[in-house]
Amino acid sequence: MTMKRILYILIAAVTIGSLLFSCEAIEDRESLPAVTLTPETLKFSITQDATNKNLVNFKSDDPTVIPFWKYVDANGNELGHSNQSVDKVTFPFAGKYSIFYTAFARGGSVEAAPVTVDVPENDETFFKDPRWAKLTNGQAGKTWVLYMTAPLEFIGNTPGYINRAVSGPGWWPNLTDISWAGLENKDWGEITFDLNGGYNVSVTQTNPALGSTAKTTKKGTFNYSLTDGETNDRISFNGGAEMLHPNEPSYFLPSFSFTNVKIVELTDTSLCFIAIRADNDYLIYHLVPKS
Repeated sequence: MTMKRILYILIAAVTIGSLLFSCEAIEDRESLPAVTLTPETLKFSITQDATNKNLVNFKSDDPTVIPFWKYVDANGNELGHSNQSVDKVTFPFAGKYSIFYTAFARGGSVEAAPVTVDVPENDETFFKDPRWAKLTNGQAGKTWVLYMTAPLEFIGNTPGYINRAVSGPGWWPNLTDISWAGLENKDWGEITFDLNGGYNVSVTQTNPALGSTAKTTKKGTFNYSLTDGETNDRISFNGGAEMLHPNEPSYFLPSFSFTNVKIVELTDTSLCFIAIRADNDYLIYHLVPKS
């Protein structure tokens, strides 16, 4: 299989220049010159900014390779990755981070020894946007549950949606009006976000099978990408965690994943995100703070 050069930008450790998850096919690896790589011949640099130790610069100095960067925290949690030749990443939390550089060439790939950077203090200005506080309540954390009085909002097959403030609400029925949707009015679990030294998330999910009360708890990290006008804010999950939801996987489009969801409304009392059904119709699930 031909390996495409793909650009991935994830907000877990923010890639400067874009707050969106994006993907761009650039070139085939087979089109590169044939070179022999060794760890000793790799040409790259990883440096902290002289005036802002939270900002780390990546640079690949070899045009004959496709670079791939991966960065993890001290606990081994992957925070993000990219394959830009020149990149900048902000680590808002104090701590030690390891950056891995891999060079892909026509003849194969070689990984350099990881480079560790030490971030001495938190970047308090990074979380000044009020959306962070609404979602996480900062270090203290915030727990959300599914709002089962009117759990779904149907907005139809409208891929051009922006957000509820612009497009307006869809059909928002009571649970008793949509028995065909297969939803139970039960405790579906909870999801907690916090910024206590990292982008922490814990999800307790109730089994969607009818009548089941079995719960599974997964902990991981999350990425929260903020956009101008809140037109494409997204939350993605690492470490096996998923957004809290009440339906079985077969209910949704196979290409849709609860590991990367679009937020269409975030207030102090409401967290709403998009899901795409198997018939391509769009749903909005509503979460509210746990009382």
